Amino acid sequence: MVALMTALMAAVFAFQLNASMLSPALTTMGNELNASSSSIGLTQTVFFTSCAVFSLFLPRLGDLAGRKKVLLGMLSLTALGCVVSALAPNVTVLMIGRVIQGVAGPVVPMTLIMLHAEVTDEARYARLMAVLTAVNGGIGGVDAILGGWLAGTFGFRSVFWFMVAIAVIAVLLVALFARESYADDRPRMDWAGVVFLCIAFLAAYLAINEVEKLAQARWLLVVVEILVAAVFFAIFWKVESTTSAPMVTTTYLRQRRTWGLLLTTLTTMVGVFAIMNGIVPALAQDGEVGVGLKASIVSFATLTPYALVGLVFGPVAGMLASRFGYIKVLRVGQLVSVLGLVFGIYVCLVPSIWSLVLLSLILGVSYAGTANIMLNGLGVVLSPADNTGYLPGLNAGAFNLGSGLSYAVLYAFMSGLAASGGARAGYVAAMIGGGVLVLIALALSYLIPDPERMDDK
Repeated sequence: MVALMTALMAAVFAFQLNASMLSPALTTMGNELNASSSSIGLTQTVFFTSCAVFSLFLPRLGDLAGRKKVLLGMLSLTALGCVVSALAPNVTVLMIGRVIQGVAGPVVPMTLIMLHAEVTDEARYARLMAVLTAVNGGIGGVDAILGGWLAGTFGFRSVFWFMVAIAVIAVLLVALFARESYADDRPRMDWAGVVFLCIAFLAAYLAINEVEKLAQARWLLVVVEILVAAVFFAIFWKVESTTSAPMVTTTYLRQRRTWGLLLTTLTTMVGVFAIMNGIVPALAQDGEVGVGLKASIVSFATLTPYALVGLVFGPVAGMLASRFGYIKVLRVGQLVSVLGLVFGIYVCLVPSIWSLVLLSLILGVSYAGTANIMLNGLGVVLSPADNTGYLPGLNAGAFNLGSGLSYAVLYAFMSGLAASGGARAGYVAAMIGGGVLVLIALALSYLIPDPERMDDK
């Protein structure tokens, strides 16, 4: 089991570095490629969009074609994408590389499914699952720090070469120590359903990205994209209702295990994600109503404590889940997150470095180290034996949609109140909005069925 966990952890590392290591290197990338900050930022957008789309169907493909085989393919393509990005002469080629790297998007749910196939004892699985998932919140902030150092010392290309090395190591470890596994039932892959679902999801995702621009958003485009999403989801539903081997049966789509979990994941993400990844760092750097920290050190007071305590507390949450159950631990994490956002109101009113650190620690424990891990785990343990990949894949999509929607919703609260009541009122409004949304997510969690009472496991 140690060898398997090492291999799966290496795979998660390989994905996480692609997601977080480049953040401090973006300015260097722009300078070395003679590109604008907006075009460099777009390379991040296309990466996360690619992650979201591939997450929808690759776990299901793993059920049918072999999870180890598909994971090895994902990691190999990720390494290839890193090579393309490292050699990129311009932003266009860099974007192509980042799209290829996005194949790694469903690595975390894939590793959790593979672990579940090996570990039949649910209590033990909960503990080991939490160890893997904790890394998904960031490798204690060290990944971003290392990325910044590499870019500043050797140039941005060195960051990608480092990613290549980790991805190759992950390929070797998975090839050596992971065993192949499949779903109980293995029909042909429903590629028609995949295409229609991906188009619907991509249209919704692009609409959210446009809404995030707020005053600069092209609202006619948003309406068109929402209509496209609705039409293609209706086509997807029709296809799944009529095909003999659907990607996911409409029976499962109608069940609370699916929509109850997806709604809970979505609203939890909307309530928390932009707080820690946007609003709190902005408050820390605000020289008028915030602390006025420099951009070079703001992460040490916000994102690093958040990621580090989440990484450390994740295994503790797993042990608690093995004793009390995923849903109870999830609700505690959500409740503490609400309390943390209430404390965030005080931080907005009386900002200081230490209050920012404390807020980051609270949300690191409650969300990154607890709620995030329980939501990922529920996607696996609630899945039926004949289709273990569909729910982790859709749940990954909910995580991605929620992260984008979080910026759109919470920044709308902040901008709206800041216009009339000043910047401080805007920060407070974002905290209140986040708290209300997580309370809604807490209420929605009561729609999720108890995994231990599911009769088709």
